[in-house]
Amino acid sequence: MGLSKRQVIAGAGAFLLSAAASRARADWRPSERYPDSSVRALDPAFSKYIVFFAAVERLYQGDTRYTEGTVWFGDGRYLLWSDIPNNRILKWEEETGAISIFRKPANYANGNTRDRQGRLITAEHGRRVTRTEHDGTITVLADKFDGKLLNSPNDVVVASDDSVWFTDPPFGIAGHYSGNKAKSELPNNVYRLEPKSGRLTVAASDVAAPNGLCFSPDEKIMYIVDSFSKPVSIRAYDVVDNGAKLANGRIFFNCEAGEAPDGIRCDVDGNIWTAYGAAQEGVDGVLVLSPQGKRIGLISLPERPANLCFGGPKRNRLFMATGRGLYSLYVNTQGVAGG
Repeated sequence: MGLSKRQVIAGAGAFLLSAAASRARADWRPSERYPDSSVRALDPAFSKYIVFFAAVERLYQGDTRYTEGTVWFGDGRYLLWSDIPNNRILKWEEETGAISIFRKPANYANGNTRDRQGRLITAEHGRRVTRTEHDGTITVLADKFDGKLLNSPNDVVVASDDSVWFTDPPFGIAGHYSGNKAKSELPNNVYRLEPKSGRLTVAASDVAAPNGLCFSPDEKIMYIVDSFSKPVSIRAYDVVDNGAKLANGRIFFNCEAGEAPDGIRCDVDGNIWTAYGAAQEGVDGVLVLSPQGKRIGLISLPERPANLCFGGPKRNRLFMATGRGLYSLYVNTQGVAGG
């Protein structure tokens, strides 16, 4: 079947964008000057977070397809992150820079975090949330709600009371690329898992496609990315009822047309650091928002990131996972404990 003129132009445009992205990855070099020009203050409030002699570093560039779920293990001095289409979790070692496979298959693992006992908690596109015990065994924390299968758990955080909160959009079951294609049995909810009883409850049901999530430093606010809202947005909720429920949902930040956040983390000053991207060049990177939802900083990357976390011995090293790379940057703040 022949292609229309529009299809040919669209295809050529997609090819050129892909080629440009490939060149950007191939041509990327760490900054040879200080401060790194790819770390920019969009508002004077961000200047204090820039470390003058710190530059963006590329820790890995390889055969990943798109990566997610960065989580820091300070006790082992390593980072884990998910390569979803390749159905594996990778490991980067701080001391040597060595890369290895931590787990494969990984049930299409996406978001990762740690609980307050140091155990790995994983949101898996394979329709469950799991905990990796200290002896390496895997415990399924949730795979159903009201007798119906979860969609494809996407991102996860653990509160100081050990409750597990996760988002459940349909991304992983939309096709066979980053999961197994299937029909949704449940709405796209945000869930809370009670730590003692194991009871699963709906924390928010008004997010069209819940994606990244994080708590404010005092855990009085939860931020949730809505990937299907128009425009794409980050919502904020009050955490009420002794940390058991969300209330008063509202828009915290609206994206510009064509732009979208993914994973998000909060620093000790309440700023939101979000993996951010768009179709147009020059937007891919980490966008930093003030507690009032104002754009204050941008860390430009050669490719679109999907997730990030704070790590290192002092939680002042930002790790950023992209399609085929892993990057880091030392910043003059710290990530909230547990994120």
